[in-house]
Amino acid sequence: MFSRRLAVAGVTALVMAGLGGCSGDAAGAATDGGSHVRTVDGATTPSPDTVSGLRDGVRHVSAVTTKATRPHLVRRCTGATRRVTHTRSTGSGKRRSVRTWYTTEHYQRCGKVRQGTETYRRVTRPEHWCVRLDDVGGNRSHDDVWYRVTHAAYTDALAADDHARLEFSPRGTGC
Repeated sequence: MFSRRLAVAGVTALVMAGLGGCSGDAAGAATDGGSHVRTVDGATTPSPDTVSGLRDGVRHVSAVTTKATRPHLVRRCTGATRRVTHTRSTGSGKRRSVRTWYTTEHYQRCGKVRQGTETYRRVTRPEHWCVRLDDVGGNRSHDDVWYRVTHAAYTDALAADDHARLEFSPRGTGC
């Protein structure tokens, strides 16, 4: 019994150690992956998933929606019954007897059923934000590259001066 408890304690310690490595910084708070734009001052070293370059332009592509229809579901309940078995025992040993009787119980059976259709707005193209960079990665011939970014990174790039050196983690390429 003791060896089993020891094994469970060991597995628990391994799981806790593994989860502790996923928590982020030393204080235990999750850290952001650096999706915001920041101005590069030469002293920082970019992580492999970030790009840097000179701000050339920004673009906001709004969402495109269309009207669509789907089934309208409503909750409908109906009355139902079920047979319930009751038993009562009296006595003990050879004089024990069991009495069984049945009753009918009433309850509500509910479920969702289709009742017509409803219209809604379906998103055909989601909203996204883009930043165009020149001199990507310090390469002067790598110009006019569009990167899809988060809204916060777009806002920071929008506030930055034209041709300011920016660094951010893109969500994708192209716009």
